[in-house]
Amino acid sequence: MNVLTATKLAISRQAIIFLSIFTLSGIAAAYAQSDAEKGEKLFKSYCASCHAPGNNQLVGPGLAGVYDKYEREWLYEWIKNSTALIESGDADAIAVYEQYNKVLMPAQPVNNEEIDQILAYVKDFNENAPAEETAAATTTDEGVAAEEQETSPWFILIIIIALLVVISILRKVQHSLSIVEAKKSGEEVEEPVSMFQGILNWGNRNKRIVGLLGIVLIALVAKAGWDAAIGVGVYTGYEPEQPIKFSHELHAGTNGIDCQYCHNSAAFSKSAGIPSPNLCMNCHTYIQEGPQYGKEEIGKIYEALDFDPVTKTYGPNTKPIKWIKVHNLPDHVYFNHSQHVTVGKIACQKCHGPVETYTVGKQHEPLTMGWCINCHRETKVQMDGNGYYDEIHNRLPEELKKEYLENGTITVSELGGIECAKCHY
Repeated sequence: MNVLTATKLAISRQAIIFLSIFTLSGIAAAYAQSDAEKGEKLFKSYCASCHAPGNNQLVGPGLAGVYDKYEREWLYEWIKNSTALIESGDADAIAVYEQYNKVLMPAQPVNNEEIDQILAYVKDFNENAPAEETAAATTTDEGVAAEEQETSPWFILIIIIALLVVISILRKVQHSLSIVEAKKSGEEVEEPVSMFQGILNWGNRNKRIVGLLGIVLIALVAKAGWDAAIGVGVYTGYEPEQPIKFSHELHAGTNGIDCQYCHNSAAFSKSAGIPSPNLCMNCHTYIQEGPQYGKEEIGKIYEALDFDPVTKTYGPNTKPIKWIKVHNLPDHVYFNHSQHVTVGKIACQKCHGPVETYTVGKQHEPLTMGWCINCHRETKVQMDGNGYYDEIHNRLPEELKKEYLENGTITVSELGGIECAKCHY
């Protein structure tokens, strides 16, 4: 075997090895995520509305150093149910509660592994981010609502195209060497085959590799299809423009108006209700100019009610305000606000996020079945002082009272909260 022939074989082998290694490396790079990367997505979903990963204080404190300041088990309890931890008399929990103006942190539907990933992201952010980025901590509600950068099949397609280009170059080099070798031996030079035909020929000679690549491609297509399917109907971060720029931050945050003052049916009805413009007039009959939008947005309320702010009289030409619904559950899903608000004593922020920080109402959680089930599995039933459960307690055998009631370990799932018929017709 002469040098040119050996070189051609070496190039062919290198092309095969390069194709296999580069493809598998690209796939691994595309889908392998560290805890910090997973934690960043979780942080943006559950934490970014109230906390910065650095030192800046938003609604709550900046999280820099929290992973070293507190025991991990304490953080698990605090993040999943801070209210219970405060009521238990825990000194650290009470200190945090007092330090931040007695604002309760909503319980978060995350498990211990996800909390570890969030803390890994926060630690990585503070240890590896540029100093100015850590100081600025510019994560905002807009950042949460923005689309997360996720690896897609396009990345794999780019890798494949790059591989084809490299193979094409190697084939041209191989063909040039063949010409040189043929001329030296006086043989006729074979006409070069097309790149497509060359790929077919290579595939026929390397059927096992082709089979492996086919399996990988099918897996990638299946993964892309799965990701697309589970995202159908999920509108996390949905923030439609409303006909009137109502600021939740001003009303619920700055002015401290209780959510149920406007959404007054949440405590006794399936629906939280949309407040009537007449309810707005309880205040805006006399408050005719706001600190943020002046008279413009309040004027839209007057126009809908045909109200004259000078004479304070109403006309006959009223018209409805066409609010855009933010939270839409599928028709086959049953959800009752009063069951959660009155019986379950669940804070509005549990599902709707820190509404008191929103300028415009938006969907904070995914509201998927998995998210609801996870919440039912982790949320303890609020039985203390809750008359709804008195009859159940009276019928409960003494040994079960001691096992469950005294330990306070009953979760919603243990009372049928994950049965299909509870939420589906």
